[in-house]
Amino acid sequence: MSHQKKEDKGAMLLPLLKEHGVDFLPFVPDAGHASLIELAFDDPHIQPVVLTTEEEGVALACGHWLGGKKSALLMQSSGVGNTVNMLSLISSCNFPFVALVTMRGNFGEFNSWQVPMGRATPDVLKAMGIQVYVVERDDELPKVVDAALYSAFSSDQGVAVLLSQNLIGRKEW
Repeated sequence: MSHQKKEDKGAMLLPLLKEHGVDFLPFVPDAGHASLIELAFDDPHIQPVVLTTEEEGVALACGHWLGGKKSALLMQSSGVGNTVNMLSLISSCNFPFVALVTMRGNFGEFNSWQVPMGRATPDVLKAMGIQVYVVERDDELPKVVDAALYSAFSSDQGVAVLLSQNLIGRKEW
């Protein structure tokens, strides 16, 4: 995977997030989101927020909404398991929620510890009432993320967009 390819994804996503009025971008550092995070730090219209754990991002998304702001949580599939209890806020309180999740554990994964949560991520999110969209190709990315942002913020849905390992490229060690 080339560095240029990652930059293109961040450059595709940041304008969509801003178009939908996303004010905050909470994240746990992740190479799959690196270009988007870097662009957000350089943009005065969106505030990146570094998290120590993914469930903080769910709470922040709810708090941001209560404060009249919008956020989109960036995380890796291995962090989805950390959010399960907090995701009950989304369905119980009808908060809009958007997560962009870089997938691990499939398509050429080198780390066996990533495989179980990578397999479980879609089902875990669905079990918690989160609508799941999977993006496999570059040309699908803007359309799917746009739809997810619209759905979440117009009808108070929880939506996760899973960015496949095929899309973001496999990590090599």
